[in-house]
Amino acid sequence: MESTLQHRLFPGKYRNREAKLLTNDMIERVRIREVVENWALWRDAGDWERFRTVWHADGVMMATWFQGPAERFIEVTREGWDKGVSILHFLGGSSIDVSGKRAIAQTKMTISQRAAVDGVVCDVLCTGRFYDFFEKRDDVWAIVLRQPIYEKDRLDPVDPAAKLELDRTLLAEFPEGYRHLAYVQTKNGFSVKRGMPVLKGPAVERLYARGGAWLAGKTLAGGESD
Repeated sequence: MESTLQHRLFPGKYRNREAKLLTNDMIERVRIREVVENWALWRDAGDWERFRTVWHADGVMMATWFQGPAERFIEVTREGWDKGVSILHFLGGSSIDVSGKRAIAQTKMTISQRAAVDGVVCDVLCTGRFYDFFEKRDDVWAIVLRQPIYEKDRLDPVDPAAKLELDRTLLAEFPEGYRHLAYVQTKNGFSVKRGMPVLKGPAVERLYARGGAWLAGKTLAGGESD
């Protein structure tokens, strides 16, 4: 039996067809959002086998400290986990565009990393968006490419009484959107990629164009920040 809401939304002879289309579209978005949430939960919990399932076999991860195949990303993330590297992810709202068996999901997120900087234990927080290229293969939605957009960040000593002196020259080398995150990662031995997408500018505009091309059926080739 049709609901009262369906009667209000879809009056007339096309009601059943339009309601079904809306329902199917909503279901696809829910399925994609579930993958986004599983990425954060399983990665941060160290559930590596299930974390592997959020990616397609040819999936690629782009991050400040890593750019490459998802399978290798899982390996190096696990190695860091075993060594005590502490990076967590918190998710906000999503906007998901679906076009047939392809989708672009943008999800608000915060990256939280705890690490020592010149002997002072600090927390660095970076807020931005996960920009995910999704594809449905064999009725399974999974990530083909994840490219974060880094919008703003901050760095604080865990002990408020601690005194932290930053190398201003090194800090200035990094883009404003992830400047402090890159600083902490560099101080801890990571090689950080410059030129990643931030809130505004050519890199993020190229990413948006690439997302539009993906939804239009074009081939996904190359790296976002090449």
